[in-house]
Order: sequence, then structure tokens, then C-alpha cells
Amino acid sequence: MYKHILIPTDGSALATTAVKQGLDFAKAIGAEVTGLTVYEPFHMFTLETEMLTDTPQIYTKHAKAEAKATLEKVGALAKARGVACHLVETEHDHPYEAIIATAKKKKCDLIAMGSHGRGGVGAVLIGSETQKVLAHSAIPVLVYR
Repeated sequence: MYKHILIPTDGSALATTAVKQGLDFAKAIGAEVTGLTVYEPFHMFTLETEMLTDTPQIYTKHAKAEAKATLEKVGALAKARGVACHLVETEHDHPYEAIIATAKKKKCDLIAMGSHGRGGVGAVLIGSETQKVLAHSAIPVLVYR
């Protein structure tokens, strides 16, 4: 059975539901977990409105603070369930690539994630990170809806 599960999250409501379900599954099978959040680097040309009003330094400061808060929630949820949990934040242009790379680096044997995260125009134009993980990962992926 699975021994180490990667649970990526963007902090959205659906992703948080997937985190809870992934942690419950990990507890049931005795697996450890790595919680991951990925934030994109600052871009001068973007559809993300927060990047349009920030300087690169301000954007990065806010992105790191949001990532830290997101991972603290994952850590608290894991602790409440008695699940061993490692927390990782990373910056990457393509979150799905960071998810797969982190799963390989941490030797995870399963990726458990929500069917989609944050919405908006960017999500429609860029596509679902979950779909990209499913298309490119050699590691099994469990998708929560």
C-alpha cells in the first residue's frame, strides 16, 4: 500500500476538502504525508490581478506569506489527525511540474489532490493543474471532488 502521500494545495475550499480527505486516507493506511503549495513567480504580463498592482518584491512577500499560512493549516490538520506531515513551499512557473518534481524528490508513491482549485479567467485559459498532473505523472494520482 502507499507509504508517502503528496498532498498539494492552493488553499482554496475544494483543495482544503481534498487535504482533509487525503489526511484521513493517510491515517487509515498509516502513511506519512508531504503537504505542498506552489506559488508562481512574478510576471510583468499576466491575467492574475494581484500581480498587476504589485512590485515583484511585494508580490513575492505576499505569495510567501500566503503559502506559509496555507501550509500551517495543512500542518494543523495533520497534527489533529496524528499524521506525520512534512511541509514544502516552492515557486514555479508551472505548478503541475512542481507537484510532480516534489513527489519524485520526496519519494512519494501517491499524489492526492482536489479536482480543481482556484477558478477565474486564469484557470479557464491555462487549464486545470490537476488535469496536467494526471496527464504527466508516472506516480498514481487520487483525485477528490
